[in-house]
Amino acid sequence: MTVKPTDFILAELGGLWGQDILEDISRTIRLYDFYDGRGQNWQVASGLDYKPTRKKVNLVKKLIKREAGFMFGRSPEINLRSRFADPDDIARAQALLDGILENSRFKNKLIQAARDCFIGRRVALKISGAPGREPRVTFRPSFEFVYSTADDDCDSLDKIIFFYQTNSESLREKQRIWKQKYFMRDGRCFLNEGIFDGFGRVVSGGGDIDTGLDFIPAFVIVNEGLSGDLKGESDVEELIDLQNAYNHLNSDDADALKFNMFPQTVATDAKAESLDNIRLSPGALVDLQTDPAVMGDSASRQAKLQKLESGFGYSDRFEAAINRTKNDMFDLMSVPNVTLEQLKGLMQSGKSMRALYWELISRCEEKWASWEPALKWLAIALLKMRAVYLGGVFPDGIFAEIEHLYPILEDDFTEMSNDRQEVAAHLRSRKSYIQKWTVAPDADAELRAIAHEFSLSDVE
Repeated sequence: MTVKPTDFILAELGGLWGQDILEDISRTIRLYDFYDGRGQNWQVASGLDYKPTRKKVNLVKKLIKREAGFMFGRSPEINLRSRFADPDDIARAQALLDGILENSRFKNKLIQAARDCFIGRRVALKISGAPGREPRVTFRPSFEFVYSTADDDCDSLDKIIFFYQTNSESLREKQRIWKQKYFMRDGRCFLNEGIFDGFGRVVSGGGDIDTGLDFIPAFVIVNEGLSGDLKGESDVEELIDLQNAYNHLNSDDADALKFNMFPQTVATDAKAESLDNIRLSPGALVDLQTDPAVMGDSASRQAKLQKLESGFGYSDRFEAAINRTKNDMFDLMSVPNVTLEQLKGLMQSGKSMRALYWELISRCEEKWASWEPALKWLAIALLKMRAVYLGGVFPDGIFAEIEHLYPILEDDFTEMSNDRQEVAAHLRSRKSYIQKWTVAPDADAELRAIAHEFSLSDVE
């Protein structure tokens, strides 16, 4: 039986949920088009004496990038803790975790994933690994995966399927779609991976493989939404109407400017032959002759040539309208709409900067309610997968703590002070503090130098 290319999604998810997800994928692609600017085009009137301007100023892209950059421009700290394990084991586990994240280029991927999540409503955090190979961290946008959860727990993954087309063939029998499915069976995670054609038939692979894990190596991060919402909300969707209004205002302003720059020339009671010979150029002499047909009616009537200019003063109204539209967009994203000149007086005070960005900080903290559990899961899952595939001991009772960092001046000093208090309370090692806040290439050598200085002071 011939099947549609989307039938494998319907077969995996089933019923109304599967159909809803298919429609949601199409909707998500349109959101990406709008974010990139391609979806911001509009139809202009035809049959006019001029070509209407279509000017796009993509504030949506700017705001999404600024929001993601503020939230993850300074990568959050992922620190391992344990109430039972040996401190040396925790330090080794922390070093392994940091190495995996660095090799995966996690900091850069995190910012990109935040943009994907804010645009497409959700993103998948995925760990890839195999026996004898170090795990790697990736993120996948919402149009490249579908998933389902346990019937009684919407936070527990039941299965997740990643897919994308590997070629650009239009004939379905020549299309090649890569599909990777993780699912749980009897407390074990299985992987089914293969290449399929456009009809959903297996081209290569496709067998179930026991991954050796007791969990699915993926975590779906949903952007805001309500209780039990598996799709999330798009920040782009909130801005569409305002972005369209902003583009139309800019385009109308450009047209109005052209009409005011080039006013119409009006000739009254002029002879047709003299109008044909007129050349409009700087310093040109115009031989304007009165039409004989009107001279007989009245000797006082003479040919006239004048410019017809609009007396409508719209500048102030336009500025008010376009600024109001722009401010509404910034307000929706809780991003302060300030210029560099306005910031100059605030840059000397970290507290003033924090107050200015307080709404954006609050918005980011709301989003952290979805991101923090994912990063905590990631830290533990990476160590578990590495222990399964490369050997080693998984420290007992280990858990992760996430420190949110924002690119605000005050944060550095506050964070440094907090870290010193942790060192004094024996909650952080001096070596960890040196590695974080100094440029010393060798923390152990720096500690020995400090100890030596203390010993000299004791002698004195």
